[in-house]
Amino acid sequence: MAQAAKGRRDLLILLAILCVAAVLRLWDVTMPLVDVYSWRQASTAMMADNFAQSSWNIFYPEVNWTGPGPGYQGREFQVLSYLTAILHVIFGWHDWFGRAVAAAFGLLTTFAVHRLTAEVWDMRHAHLAALGYAILPGAVVIESSFLPDPPMLAFVTLGLWLFLRYWTGRAGVLTLILATALFTLGVLCKLPGIGAGLVVVWLLAQAVAGGRGAGHRGQVLPVLLCMGVGLLVVYAYYSWALYLSRTYPPFHMAGDGYIWQDGLRYYLDNAFFSEKLWKFSTRWFYGVPIIVTVAVGLWAALPRFDGDRALRHLPHVWLAAGVLLYLVAARQIANNPWNLHMVHVPVAMFMARGALVLARLGAGVSRQGRTLRLIALAGLCLIFVTRPLMENQRWSFSESARQMGVALAALSQPGDLVIAASPDLGDPVGIYYSRRKGWLFPPYGDWEVTILPETEAEAIALLEDLRAQGAGWFGASRDARDRRGRYVIADQPELMAHLDATATLMADTDRYVIYRLSAE
Repeated sequence: MAQAAKGRRDLLILLAILCVAAVLRLWDVTMPLVDVYSWRQASTAMMADNFAQSSWNIFYPEVNWTGPGPGYQGREFQVLSYLTAILHVIFGWHDWFGRAVAAAFGLLTTFAVHRLTAEVWDMRHAHLAALGYAILPGAVVIESSFLPDPPMLAFVTLGLWLFLRYWTGRAGVLTLILATALFTLGVLCKLPGIGAGLVVVWLLAQAVAGGRGAGHRGQVLPVLLCMGVGLLVVYAYYSWALYLSRTYPPFHMAGDGYIWQDGLRYYLDNAFFSEKLWKFSTRWFYGVPIIVTVAVGLWAALPRFDGDRALRHLPHVWLAAGVLLYLVAARQIANNPWNLHMVHVPVAMFMARGALVLARLGAGVSRQGRTLRLIALAGLCLIFVTRPLMENQRWSFSESARQMGVALAALSQPGDLVIAASPDLGDPVGIYYSRRKGWLFPPYGDWEVTILPETEAEAIALLEDLRAQGAGWFGASRDARDRRGRYVIADQPELMAHLDATATLMADTDRYVIYRLSAE
């Protein structure tokens, strides 16, 4: 009877935590895709549009910023964009549907964090880890953004939880197969998820080494067979993605900035981009109070548990995988920090451990007193860390590009091709909101899309080349500038004079200009 009551209480606590997670992830769900992650979100949203409007073949993800197309690219397996495309067909087009689907995956991850922590530690830690994950600023914002990372982490964490049920003998081989399928799907959604597989390697190593893990030796072969099949599927899909990137212009494979591309010396000269890591860790993802709590959790000795001794160190191994991922992809992660989303599960677990240690500081603290301290810590974190850091990532960085894109959609006709320059050159958000295909300015290909040509003569030549390829419209945000600080409009007088002479000015506002390009 007491056990049943405890089970009901634990269920109610989990439901309350899921409600907190849902409120935070749906808080700004209808915000346009103009925040600091607009660059990647716009491309993901374009792929959803093209599934719904062009082809439902999920193996051909297509963007709209490479000209008339087809704009097939080497990308992750598009679960998020595909589900969003289905919603567009059923309910009509809304730019925030992708955020809503991501939030749903965030709730799945919160649930999986709870169950995973209960398997490796205990229910107290499970409640706190799930709550920590629910209010972790980085997790909240990523899981309310149109990014492929939320389904990645949801499937990977669910897969590992089910794997642990098999490993501990509470489920059979069918659960192992389902766990492998989920984990593999997560890695297909985003390759960094494969790092969490180090947990499985760790447990297999413990079983082979003997000692306390010797009892799992009979499970090693089935796990290795499933791992082999999963890795084969991952290899096959990413080989296909690489084939797409080498077959269709502009020959783009998502992701770069790895140590084997830049070289160890470049990474060392930039201190592995530690300054950027600290900035987004303190201002976007965690904040100093959470970092301190996680550090306390890492430092504190784990209590003795009756379960598998190797399982206790699952979060350590997972976090180590995240550190390894950062070391080999520091430049990529420093520029696109959502790629570090896979470490948020062990971060939440150590956050739970640290919170428990802090709640017990001092002599003679009662159980009720510890509970009140934990509630106070969660409330203070929510008010003074989570919400402010969410706002840091939600400022409307590309709003001028959205307005320009909406204006282009109103002025142009379906089938017209546009050129668009957004506040951060290379960001396709202006093209996305134009609902047309077209090019970035400067276009992807032989040019670096984030840097304007050295001379205006080269910029004019680029414009004329795009006009010759069929571009009918040119739009630029007034705050569009390259990574060297040069503005497209204010610092390119010859380019603007050329447009005035060869095109028709259709819109001139304090946020953007739009020209209709006429044939010469």
